[in-house]
Amino acid sequence: MSVVQDTASTPFRPLRDGLRHAALSAALVLAMSACGGDKADPAVTAQPEVTVAQPTQTTAPVISAQIAAMSVDQLRDAARAAQGEQRMYAPAGNNAMEYYLALRDKQPNDAAVASALTDLMPYALIASEQSIARDDFAEAQRLYALMEKTDKAAPALPRLKQALADAQTSFAQRQQQTQVDAEAEKARLAKLEQERKEQQENTQRQAAQQLAQQQAAQQQAAQQAAAQREAEQRAAAQREAEQRAAAQREAEQRAAVQAQTKTTATASDLRAISTPSPKYPPEALRAGQSGEVLIEFTVAVDGSVSAARVVRGTPPRVFDREAVAAVRRWRFQPVASPVTTRRTLGFKPDN
Repeated sequence: MSVVQDTASTPFRPLRDGLRHAALSAALVLAMSACGGDKADPAVTAQPEVTVAQPTQTTAPVISAQIAAMSVDQLRDAARAAQGEQRMYAPAGNNAMEYYLALRDKQPNDAAVASALTDLMPYALIASEQSIARDDFAEAQRLYALMEKTDKAAPALPRLKQALADAQTSFAQRQQQTQVDAEAEKARLAKLEQERKEQQENTQRQAAQQLAQQQAAQQQAAQQAAAQREAEQRAAAQREAEQRAAAQREAEQRAAVQAQTKTTATASDLRAISTPSPKYPPEALRAGQSGEVLIEFTVAVDGSVSAARVVRGTPPRVFDREAVAAVRRWRFQPVASPVTTRRTLGFKPDN
């Protein structure tokens, strides 16, 4: 038996020598979990079937049909290459563990293959725990299947199965809690949005009410201002009418007094204060024309000329305008009553 064992283990001696030190600590952890570790959790050890949940089974086979179809030599070469490239358990379908499992199926009594699989178990265990820790349950289930095919009685499998089930349950609870939190947050945001809309509507309603009140106040102020202006206009018109009436009464009283003190004035009563001469029309002056204009005018009681008209002009319409303009500038002493008289204004160019 020793000769067979040495001969069979020769191809795998680099693997075993290279992995021995790296796997010692992991193997020790497995041994402690199988022995002393179980004492720390007697409930799990005493009733594993009651507390351990069944993990979800992978649909894909542990060993792919492509690997199973490889020959013994091909499997051995592929396993050594995967080992050399540190593909101990991954990627799926191209790792040392799957190649050795397929090789063991073809050579069940190969001690070297069994030893290599024993050395690879700690790596798969650590990787599966890391996959569980990062919620990569598909990878954890794949590695669990590899370990279960390697050794169904491995002490770590019940604990790993329970850890996987607990992690899946916890992940589902976290997802459910996340969904609940998301729905609660959605409801909170919807409530905030509804409150914001209601507040905005209230603000707009209050603004509309304030604007309506302002417009009503402005309209009322405008009406009051218009009424005040109308009242002021009526008062002004009334004052003006009263002033006109007072002036009329005063004029009538003055006329009555003057009528009592003096009879109607005549032309002989006129006393001239200022009688400026008329201007000589330039055209008539250049032509050397002479003539005269008979003007009829009325002197008001204050001595001013209130009206003047041409009775006759010789020659016609040559000196009329200047004659009338001059007479309108005349001033007399006040008289008791208006006096209408006539004067002749002569126009003769200087020699």
